[in-house]
Amino acid sequence: MNKPDLCPACGAANDCSLADPRTVDRACWCYGVSIDPAVLQALPAELRDKSCLCPACAQVEMQLQAAAWPIT
Repeated sequence: MNKPDLCPACGAANDCSLADPRTVDRACWCYGVSIDPAVLQALPAELRDKSCLCPACAQVEMQLQAAAWPIT
């Protein structure tokens, strides 16, 4: 079962603002980073485009730190 607030790769919280009713009106952290397409292609097809990866699995933690993006 897909849970939009969990990372499809590791099952941890993905910090997706769109999956949280309290922050659904805010842009997700993933809008401000560049995720390597190879990372997305590594997911099984049935898990793609269902929910956000977490920053660690998306391999964008350094980009978020550089931009000082608030992770909730």
